[in-house]
Amino acid sequence: MQAFEFLTIEDRGPVRIVKLNRPQVLNALNSALIEELLAAIEASSREADVRGLVLSGTGRAFAAGADIRPMRDLTPDLALALAIKGQALGEALQRTPWVTIAAVEGVALGGGCELALACDFIYASPTAKFGQPEVKLGVIPGFGGTQRLLRRVGLPRALELCMTGQTIDAVEALRIGLVNRIVPADDLLAAAIQTVELVASRGPLAVAKVKEVLYRGADMTLAEGNRCEREAFASLFATADQREGMTAFLDKRPAEFHSK
Repeated sequence: MQAFEFLTIEDRGPVRIVKLNRPQVLNALNSALIEELLAAIEASSREADVRGLVLSGTGRAFAAGADIRPMRDLTPDLALALAIKGQALGEALQRTPWVTIAAVEGVALGGGCELALACDFIYASPTAKFGQPEVKLGVIPGFGGTQRLLRRVGLPRALELCMTGQTIDAVEALRIGLVNRIVPADDLLAAAIQTVELVASRGPLAVAKVKEVLYRGADMTLAEGNRCEREAFASLFATADQREGMTAFLDKRPAEFHSK
């Protein structure tokens, strides 16, 4: 793994912890940080020993949003290039075959909320705050926030959050389905790591198929999604992992999966 200026990387067994490290600006996302995150995610996807990713922030925030100062004078063409880069980051998180968890303490606003939304799960501390306040700046979310928020919380709540620009606390975020769990701050990272370790103990090819089928199915009709599911289901019966998993179950022993 290469050295990064704005990220810290730590491996704990199968779990890779990636911390945004611009605490002086509450981990605001500038172009360089987005590029580093994209490089870290893509590199991790190629490493066989990594089975899950936890994203968090250094200091008092997960990420306060995009860095506004360099954005203020962008032309439409440059703004489009920035949005393409920001959306590529979310797409890279979605493409990874392993689980990704955002461990959010403090604010996750604007681009920070979009980064969290691109992860499979969001765990939040009781003091976490979420929002898409871009309309206050005369723009809209550009890193996938409108679309991922829509898919996570539904149209009425996504409209309300994006049109008002209001910030919500962790309790409200849990109530509307934006976050998966609220965890005490001292236990937040450990809870995310524990979940990654749990998923890592399952059949890796099956986990990858679950993720693929669910994300693809979100944009399909029920009939199309069911077809996608049954084809994925059947394909796993050509793998050694399927044979090992079912044999281990019948033998009443832990399975030993090898991603084959």
